[in-house]
Amino acid sequence: MPSRRLVLASASPARLRLLRDAGLSPEVLVSGVPEDGHTGSPTQLALDLAVRKAEAVACGVDDALVIGCDSLLELDGAALGKPETADEAVARWHAMRGRSGTLHTGHCVVDTATGASASAVCSTVVRFGMPSDDEVAAYVASGEPLQVAGAFTLDGRSAPFLDGIDGDAGNVIGLSLPTLRALLAKLGVSLVDLW
Repeated sequence: MPSRRLVLASASPARLRLLRDAGLSPEVLVSGVPEDGHTGSPTQLALDLAVRKAEAVACGVDDALVIGCDSLLELDGAALGKPETADEAVARWHAMRGRSGTLHTGHCVVDTATGASASAVCSTVVRFGMPSDDEVAAYVASGEPLQVAGAFTLDGRSAPFLDGIDGDAGNVIGLSLPTLRALLAKLGVSLVDLW
């Protein structure tokens, strides 16, 4: 049995899968924190949202480690979250193809037993390929890009349209396990004790 209760403050199935694949068994409690209406640099925005999500869930649970995350794609200095419409997703892909962007994921862990928290941003460069207009249209029609930051996934249907990444793959999927391990260590918790 793990030594501590672990809570993921996110509805993301990709984040949950990453944690489970790493031997963890988190509960899921969605924060309900709105992702729009916030300002700041892309890295600060990702961090602020992660902290808000973790804190929103942490105030309702006892003796738990609460993980909050938020991901944004930075392209030309702008922070791009989930596209709101299919037309926006198509336009975004037309702007991204053949270029590189940086996927920032804010991470925050709150220990509700002590009130302590630790947070950090992990950033990974994503190199986009050159999907044709027909491929972009088919991808957007799948509905997948409307559910994810940056309108793409590394582990889904758009994977063939990515030429590569420079950095942590898990971060692009939604959660950097090395970053999580480091944040837990700052709180005096060993990740292996949560297996």
